[in-house]
Amino acid sequence: MACCLLALICWALQLEAAPRRIYILTDLEGASGVYQFAQTREPGTPLGEKAKEYLMGDIAAVVRGLRSAGVTEILVLDGHGSQAFVPHLMEPGAKYITGKPRPGPPLYGLDDSFAGLIQLGAHAMMGTPDGVLHHTQSSRGENRYWYNGVESGELAQCAAVAGHYGVPTIMVTGDEATCREADKFFGTNCVTVAVKRGISREAAVLYPFDETRRSLYEGAQRAVAAIPHCQPYKLSLPIQARKEHLVFDSPTAPGRKVSKEGIIEDVTKLLEF
Repeated sequence: MACCLLALICWALQLEAAPRRIYILTDLEGASGVYQFAQTREPGTPLGEKAKEYLMGDIAAVVRGLRSAGVTEILVLDGHGSQAFVPHLMEPGAKYITGKPRPGPPLYGLDDSFAGLIQLGAHAMMGTPDGVLHHTQSSRGENRYWYNGVESGELAQCAAVAGHYGVPTIMVTGDEATCREADKFFGTNCVTVAVKRGISREAAVLYPFDETRRSLYEGAQRAVAAIPHCQPYKLSLPIQARKEHLVFDSPTAPGRKVSKEGIIEDVTKLLEF
């Protein structure tokens, strides 16, 4: 009897100590069913509106998985440039942030009270041959970034901001190239879920939605269990930064490559460089 009581007490203490707050950062290019820039650059068009619905389905699967794993507070941030949330498709059990401009540093509302960051619908960095819709910040400008000598895409940029608050990246979803990039930067304890496989920048092998949503649901459950094994991604300060991108002298002129170098003292200013 005493052993049973002790086991119940330990179980209750584990529940009390379990993580309760998770932050989800979304993008559109890495969602199930998305493989053309026409789906992500043109809000209001049939292709663009349908892609947003695809994203909402992925978000719903992850939110349900987190809730089933005991997470009680979920904050979801719309990280796509033109914004991509469809309010009537929001899954219950989470709060959703969309619209611009937003005050403060990137990842509005994130602080050290969150147990983990999920990057959902993410894409590989610019120049990844098999990365569907690969780019870093600007696909037209073909931006590329190096921090302390390491080329980094949006996955690392956002994880570094979260790392500033001590929040680890616990899950990444997107194509297989994105998952490979996540393994490189965050290690294999970070849960990855591939919802498609890239063939080229605008061609992919797509996986059926029933399969991707089931994988996302189960991946979210695994991500909660992985939290104790995930470490925040941090950049050593000051950051030696370099950027390459195209400048267009006129709307019809070809891009001209330029570069700049500098020092970043504050990680929360990373995306301002």
